[in-house]
Amino acid sequence: MTGTATRHLYLARHGEASPDGSGLTEAGRRQATLLGRRLRDVPLAAVHHGPLPRAEQTARLIGAQLEDVPLRASDVAGDYVPHLPDKGELPPESADLYLRFLADTTDEERRNGPVLARRALDLFTGPVEGEQDRHELVVTHNFLVAWLVRDALHAPKWRWLGLNHGNAALTVIRYAPGRPASLLVSNDMRHLPAELRWTGFDLEPHI
Repeated sequence: MTGTATRHLYLARHGEASPDGSGLTEAGRRQATLLGRRLRDVPLAAVHHGPLPRAEQTARLIGAQLEDVPLRASDVAGDYVPHLPDKGELPPESADLYLRFLADTTDEERRNGPVLARRALDLFTGPVEGEQDRHELVVTHNFLVAWLVRDALHAPKWRWLGLNHGNAALTVIRYAPGRPASLLVSNDMRHLPAELRWTGFDLEPHI
């Protein structure tokens, strides 16, 4: 990917979602608002967000803390499986675990997910054209954050699996011309009080 100016890509997983997925919980709304306050001094050109309510509401709450930053809905920032590995790609000790986790993926998801994942790399990664650095926020879901982190580290395609990010956690990747991507911040929750620092996944503790 070519370009003449540096892109700073800010990635955030949505806030805690309600059990039915219709939006955010009160905790999720607090998480999103606090993340927005943290980003007030960042010169964001845009906030991209996925189409599902939990991502859209998170983006709007973040945007309410910013000044004149446009919100842009995008299917590319949605919730999808970016890559479905074959058993041979996976470490032998965890292959069956990951394959069981992905077993319910529908045929449509198997077709569309990798297409959206390639588009995400085209749209959100690499240096940008022009003379000015660009700062962009993508409010999305755990899978896409993991996919983009994996790509920045040149890790195997399957390695998006097992990278779990906290609700409203912040990750920042820098794409400078002529250099490999730099993972500057990963899964950072310092803007949240201890009781709001959680992935939402059952087996993981609040930290």
